[in-house]
Amino acid sequence: MPEAPIARVGARAYTVPTDAPEADGTLEWDRTTLILVELEAGGMTGLGYTYADACLVPFIKDTLAPIVVGKSAFDIPVLAAALWRAIRNLGRPGLTAAAISAIDIAAWDLKAKLLACPLARLLGKARDRVMIYGSGGFTSYDDDRLRDQLSGWVERDGCRWVKMKIGSEPERDPQRVKAARGAIGDHGLFVDANGAFTAKQALTLAARFDQQGVLWFEEPVSSDDLDGLSLVRDRSPREMEVAAGEYGYTLDDFQRLIARPSVDVLQADATRCGGISGFLDVGALCAARHLDLSGHCAPAAHLPAACALPRLRHLEWFHDHVRIERLLFDGAPTPRDGAIAPDPSRPGLGLAFKETDAERYRVC
Repeated sequence: MPEAPIARVGARAYTVPTDAPEADGTLEWDRTTLILVELEAGGMTGLGYTYADACLVPFIKDTLAPIVVGKSAFDIPVLAAALWRAIRNLGRPGLTAAAISAIDIAAWDLKAKLLACPLARLLGKARDRVMIYGSGGFTSYDDDRLRDQLSGWVERDGCRWVKMKIGSEPERDPQRVKAARGAIGDHGLFVDANGAFTAKQALTLAARFDQQGVLWFEEPVSSDDLDGLSLVRDRSPREMEVAAGEYGYTLDDFQRLIARPSVDVLQADATRCGGISGFLDVGALCAARHLDLSGHCAPAAHLPAACALPRLRHLEWFHDHVRIERLLFDGAPTPRDGAIAPDPSRPGLGLAFKETDAERYRVC
């Protein structure tokens, strides 16, 4: 097998407006930015991406690219270690981790393409397809739009579970949850507060949500509040699981959530936690602790690694990211009976960037 030193690192930013104003318990937004990374070696181009700010483009090109160029496309652990070492004095969490994540995803895509195989096959599959849950239900939606979106995931895509945002107006949340229950029948209902509540507020609402059979309470308090998460986990209704982890950037972040213990199901986001490499590490940590893992957002980026992890429960089929991945990539997965599967005929992640279609959204 010939050597394949990485010859070029490219980075671009694309900002896509939402199809309606969106909000959750702690934030409002009307656009989402995708950072695309390209690595070239051996005549192939690997694609990776993260959802972050356009300021990552010069950071990747000026600070991280010189570290990547010349490294073997086959030796991803060497590349990852060099990147994490280089940002020691810049801080590991946040934007630096997102940048490294996009590079790592591109490296895995490139390696699989050089070996002419799907990434799911390179990683080794524990399953052929991954269950998804529909995710959106923003607090900016009126009840009609909420019902339409949630019922669409159930009826059109076959999702077994759907998730809605709560927390902007806590006094309205029980009624909104009741409306959601009416739209989806007996299917699983999840709620996500994005850290909007205190522990006592969350427990009060958990008792009311239990009347509608809510199965999953995500970030009832800030993920930084391990005591609060642990309290809500211990005192929530028996059938309601507490989930968090989407803001984990390093393995230490996930270890702290597990060790407390603070969650019933751990979440991780490959576009934040070190890419495919980091996501696999979190999966190994979950396996060692007999804990299920759920992939957060960016379903096309997660799919191959999700197929490889024995303790993977499901992936988040997040409205914004699904829409962007379909706009910008050929080969983005399509649900069937509530699950998505890699295309065995496409190498790497199975994605091809739509250069012409994407140009209108390019900002950097």
